[in-house]
Amino acid sequence: MAAAGATRGARRLAERLRAEKRLAERSAGTGARTPTGPTVRDLRAWSLPGEAGLILINKPPGLPTHGGPGVERSVVSLLPALSRLLFGGGAEPLRICHRLDKDSSGALLLAQSAESADRVQRALREHRMSRVYWALCVGAPTPPEGILDIPLIEKETPGPQKHFKMALCPRFRVSSDGSVQRFRVSRSAHEAVTQYRTLEKSSGVSLLELQPLTGVKHQLRSHLALALSCPILGDHKYSHWGRLAPQKLPAPVLRSLGIPSPQARSLLLHLHAAQITLQLSPEDPPLVLRCAPPKHFLSALRRLKFSPPSLQDIPLPPDEGSP
Repeated sequence: MAAAGATRGARRLAERLRAEKRLAERSAGTGARTPTGPTVRDLRAWSLPGEAGLILINKPPGLPTHGGPGVERSVVSLLPALSRLLFGGGAEPLRICHRLDKDSSGALLLAQSAESADRVQRALREHRMSRVYWALCVGAPTPPEGILDIPLIEKETPGPQKHFKMALCPRFRVSSDGSVQRFRVSRSAHEAVTQYRTLEKSSGVSLLELQPLTGVKHQLRSHLALALSCPILGDHKYSHWGRLAPQKLPAPVLRSLGIPSPQARSLLLHLHAAQITLQLSPEDPPLVLRCAPPKHFLSALRRLKFSPPSLQDIPLPPDEGSP
């Protein structure tokens, strides 16, 4: 009887899979496709008052800035539609001014013309543009605030699941006898400097304010996970070094978030670009541009009983005065 029941169950499963396959083939044949990911309506956009040609968007998490192999939708792919939505038909597509990682959310500047994009990129090169991020991290950094000045280098990880990650390439290391030794930094390494401070901590999670003073790929994620041992909540890439696996959360963190352990694998990255401070020319006063965190970030703050940080309380970079 048990064998017969198992056979019937296997037959029903096979029939369902065949039906799903036929439906997929029919959809492919007619060109029908279910759209996935954020749409142009999700790119909350504002024209900067008094700054013709610059647009601020609050990028949702999970949307890549640029396209690539296997990327169905990106900010770049949505720019023509966003241009039409903001400026009407025949408008020139907007341009990306700087980078924001796929899994991060928050402030991203766009430009209507190559000249406007050039002004922003020149300000970035000349250190007249700075960014502030908020991150929810597993653990609490020691000390609670400081500056990380540790170069980063991209490396292939060991083990059966070969993949590439940014790794620390420190100038100084502590030897087995406790002495500090200086090492020559690889030519392939990138200078990476991050300023951080702890805003709040509880239940094995901390809320950090971060200011990257350089712009290296995955700088904040790798500095927090590898230098401070405080990976960002929802960072499934840097929570383990040698393997690709979902982030494992301690029991107190799971209880505070109100989720079972298996659900942790679907957590989004809790890293948000909250503020951009931009001085378009040395003579101009700085523009202070702020974006509120997305729903998943605010929901985690509520569950952790953290006070949502105020955008108005973000300090400005030195020597830039008031907004």
